[in-house]
Amino acid sequence: MSAIPQERRVVTAIPGPKSQELQARRLAAVAAGVGSTLPVFTARAGGGIIEDVDGNRLIDFGSGIAVTSVGASAEAVVRRASAQLQDFTHTCFMVTPYEGYVAVAEQLAELTPGDHAKKSALFNSGAEAVENAVKIARAYTKRQAVVVFDHGYHGRTNLTMALTSKNMPYKNGFGPFAPEVYRVPVAYGYRWLTGPENAGAEASAQAIDMINKQIGADNVAAIIIEPVLGEGGFIEPAKGFLPAISQFAKDNGIVFVADEIQSGFCRTGQWFACEDEGIVPDLITTAKGIAGGMPLAAVTGRAEIMDSAHAGGLGGTYGGNPVACAAALGAIETMKELDLNGKAKRIEEVMKARLATIAEKYDIIGDIRGRGAMIAIELVKDRASKTPNPQAAGALAKACHAEGLLVLTCGTYGNVLRFLPPLVIGEDLLNEGLDIIEQAFAGV
Repeated sequence: MSAIPQERRVVTAIPGPKSQELQARRLAAVAAGVGSTLPVFTARAGGGIIEDVDGNRLIDFGSGIAVTSVGASAEAVVRRASAQLQDFTHTCFMVTPYEGYVAVAEQLAELTPGDHAKKSALFNSGAEAVENAVKIARAYTKRQAVVVFDHGYHGRTNLTMALTSKNMPYKNGFGPFAPEVYRVPVAYGYRWLTGPENAGAEASAQAIDMINKQIGADNVAAIIIEPVLGEGGFIEPAKGFLPAISQFAKDNGIVFVADEIQSGFCRTGQWFACEDEGIVPDLITTAKGIAGGMPLAAVTGRAEIMDSAHAGGLGGTYGGNPVACAAALGAIETMKELDLNGKAKRIEEVMKARLATIAEKYDIIGDIRGRGAMIAIELVKDRASKTPNPQAAGALAKACHAEGLLVLTCGTYGNVLRFLPPLVIGEDLLNEGLDIIEQAFAGV
């Protein structure tokens, strides 16, 4: 655990004067297209706290978008990465390899679902992992089409922008996009017209019908889905949907890819979210929580599929950097030692109970959903109409920020408040953060 005191402290306006000075420098030097949720400049972070340059300590309900699940300065991550920095920073695994990369691949084979033979390839970012999963699936199947889902988010590269559902801010003005990408419905229970109880069966039937009619199953290389849709609004596909889509892929020789970049590594109370319905993907993409904040990503999957790309066809200069691999081994060590799956389940228990109490008072909370420490509330004008209310989401986030609680928004309609606390957060901070959320509702 970090040495930073695990208590909220607000000593200036947020952002404070030093952050405002840095923001002025940033505006002069950093491209405007790179946004920030909150222009508070970090000095230190750890546990459930971010300390800024003005000495404010904010409760962290964002984890750098599900990255610092073990905290932003976890002892094992810092220790292992520091030791590796002393030995060497880089050789390029494709030139002269090193043990850390192999050790991470071994851990991924052990932890990911299924007892089949598995192999991995390591990369730098989630988008890179998804892009390489598509390459591998195409090499294996000798097919081209890729199927993705409404509300899905898969990255910002050209191919992954094509895979991503939401136009603004991810795709607007950046086309043309990669071809042979097809989008089908997902079982979004809260907004399914015939009700959440019918969403799994009806959405999977619709999706499969569209694939068969519009693309042809024999032309599909890969079906890619987030087992809990992240940026789209923390949508849990209704029960039965993922098993039906997974079985359809299996029956038609299609590579089923679970994008676990946001939902993986204990975030939902299981090592991987697809375990919830017993899904064993052919390929699984990981990043974010894998390495305690160091840039690392992976594609892990069935050995025969992973080996289908020709030698030299996969890689990248920095992919599986030795310092990032050391950090990943430290993060996995921390997850096992502290039982972070258990911690995530406890966070869900605390958050859902408190949020349900708040929802009794406020009609603008349409839905509370998510698993583990991946929880969201969807905000609406009123429960009867379910009209998205992005203004409320923005106002609530702003009110929380002013009180020293970092929260994030998401959702295709911009109307979802999402909560991604570090899995190591203390329960006192968790409850204090929920107090601030409750107060924010009173003011909206």
